[in-house]
This record gives sequence, C-alpha cells and structure tokens, in this order.
Amino acid sequence: MEALLKTWKTSRNIYLDYFEKYDLEQLNKVPTGFNNNLIWNIGHIIVAQQSLIYRLSSLPMNISSELFDAYKPGTKPVSPTSQPEADELKTLLISLVDQTESDLSTGVFQRFTGRQTATGFLLSTLADSLEFNNYHEGIHLGYMLSLRKFV
Repeated sequence: MEALLKTWKTSRNIYLDYFEKYDLEQLNKVPTGFNNNLIWNIGHIIVAQQSLIYRLSSLPMNISSELFDAYKPGTKPVSPTSQPEADELKTLLISLVDQTESDLSTGVFQRFTGRQTATGFLLSTLADSLEFNNYHEGIHLGYMLSLRKFV
C-alpha cells in the first residue's frame, strides 16, 4: 500500500506542475484532432478517483455533483474552465490524496461493490480499484504529454 500511495502522490505532483507551466488559456485549449484539453484530463482523473474509490465503496464522494458531471467518463469540455474552477481542481489534486490516505488509515472503507471497467479490468476489491486508479491516471498523463505539444 505504501508504494501504491507513493506512486499516486508522485503522479498527482506531476499533474500539479501543469498549473505552473501553462496558463489558463493553454490549459483550456483543445488542439485540432483532440476532443479534450489539459484541464479536462486533470478534472477527469480527480472525479474518476472519487468514483473508483468512494462511490464503489458506497461512500459519498468529496466533490460536487457539478464537478463530477463536468469531468466524468464520456464527457468532453463544453466551455472553458474558469479560473475559480481551475483553482479548485488544483487544490483537489493534493487534498483528495490526503483525504483518501487518512480515510484508509482510519478504516472508513468497509464495503466495496466490484465492477468491470470499460477497458476490461475487473475491480473486485478496494485494492484493485486503488491500483487501477494509478493505471488510469498514467493513461491520462500520457494523453497530456501529447496534448502539451500543441498548446
């Protein structure tokens, strides 16, 4: 578990770097040939983690339903992300890792409802979901590495 959390924290710090290296206009730009942008990928990994860990554990997610609806799987940017929303995403990148780590250590997670992901992974346990989350975030980081060349 320690290695998994270390990987996740490292990944989230890489995502956090995008807020330092790119301005809001660049974060919002959807390059030709792409259907999303840098900031959408950041929002998406945040809401996906909440769904994979909290929702599948029958716990309330630590994000608003509006945020979830804007970045859930199957969505794409419909309007530019505002500065206040970008600031919220920036904060959530790290605060939700800390919250999840705290909840893991205090035993908040008691139930888990398994499911199969769209990519074919069977998530039977919370540990499966935590590992899949890191895999999922790695995929989106790869998308962002491609996107950044065009903003």
